[in-house]
Amino acid sequence: MNLPTRSDATMTQPVDDPTAERLAAALRCATVSADDPHRLDTTAFDRLDAHLRQSFPLVHAELELRRFGPSRLYRWPGTEPTGVAAILLAHQDVVPVDDPQRWTHPPFAGVVDDEYIWGRGAIDDKSRVLAALEAVESALADGLRPRRTIYLAFGHDEEVFGGDGAVPMAEHLRQAGVYADLLLDEGGVITADVIEGVRQPVATIMLGEKGYATVRLSVTDTGGHSSMPGTQTAIGRIARAVHRIQTHPMPLRLTPVIADMLHRLRTVMHGPRGHLLGLARIAPSLITRVMATQPQTAALVRTTTAPTVIRGGVRANVLPAQAEALVNFRILPGDSVAAVLRHCRKVVRDPQVRFDVVGTATEPSTVTAPGPAFDLVADLARAVVPGIAVTTGLVPGATDSRHYADLALTRCNFAPVVLDERDLASIHGTDERLSRVNYARLITFNRRLIEYFATTGTPQTSGADS
Repeated sequence: MNLPTRSDATMTQPVDDPTAERLAAALRCATVSADDPHRLDTTAFDRLDAHLRQSFPLVHAELELRRFGPSRLYRWPGTEPTGVAAILLAHQDVVPVDDPQRWTHPPFAGVVDDEYIWGRGAIDDKSRVLAALEAVESALADGLRPRRTIYLAFGHDEEVFGGDGAVPMAEHLRQAGVYADLLLDEGGVITADVIEGVRQPVATIMLGEKGYATVRLSVTDTGGHSSMPGTQTAIGRIARAVHRIQTHPMPLRLTPVIADMLHRLRTVMHGPRGHLLGLARIAPSLITRVMATQPQTAALVRTTTAPTVIRGGVRANVLPAQAEALVNFRILPGDSVAAVLRHCRKVVRDPQVRFDVVGTATEPSTVTAPGPAFDLVADLARAVVPGIAVTTGLVPGATDSRHYADLALTRCNFAPVVLDERDLASIHGTDERLSRVNYARLITFNRRLIEYFATTGTPQTSGADS
């Protein structure tokens, strides 16, 4: 694939201070999402709105902005009336901070030092919001325009399933008949020293995501005094049910996207593991059993089971009349929410245990095949971070892109930032930070993507084995 060439110091040098400071200022806006939309602190989003309008005047002068509450949908009309090139997603909201005292810098202080930009949202996901706007602002200043329309959709409630942000924005695009070549969102990154047996950094461009469901197990009993218990108490029945579900997980399965991921990794994995991956297409059951031995890889080959909450009882000498447990499932494509419920009932085998899906549940997304848009993202990633290996994958969590899945030919969940295990642990954890070099990569990647759509318009097959 022929990419636009451009000499750009941000490829190898940290971003300049004004660029880093603009991200840091956004991190100072504590845009924490809320399960109850009526309890959302909109003042933080208002401060972020003012900051974005001041920082990116050309974007707000020349792009069409439609608001869905605090969510932002920008339309950048193309110079040719020939459809939509891309929908670029990111989200403004962040998760709460449990223990700010453990942070090196206060989580909403937006500290910039010589190496990092610190704060909640630095990786997940304000850096992608700001990087996209930086790229569009600089492109507008240089007189660049996309040949085909580009949308930027920045939700405000991704961390609580996007019901008031991504859902209405996606529906608006659906009603407008939008269908893009590329849908690009968060999910995959470039990992360093994370995959054993692979010496070079690996860029994982996700092509779909798992579903999500929380199942409540509940039992009602007569209760009574603990001195005269029956053969089975409400708590004992719930404990047995949770144990049965955890020790009888859903079946292992090698999906096509994970088979493709392993095939691509095989070419860069050294030693016996590389030979083992070569068996994926002829002995998938062997591969899935090996992958099931580690939590990180087990999540790729089965619907995972995670008991997270158990409740029951009020005093040590009182038999509780009620007990319940919550079990969270991340659902592999090919399974479903209904299949999870059937599995729970089958393995527990207790008619006195009730099973209900609580909260928001989502089915696994469709998984798009690698194509020209995937090749474009892969080639841009290689340009920004030379020497990487590229593979496909599946997002184990949930992103806003599931709401837009039918609006694009190819879906890619990816950002060209190089993260190690410590960086990954900081996402939703302590000391979230993004290196200034990584932020430069994000801006450069977005700028080159815009340059591509300004000169070419439609992704073309590169002919390379991406």
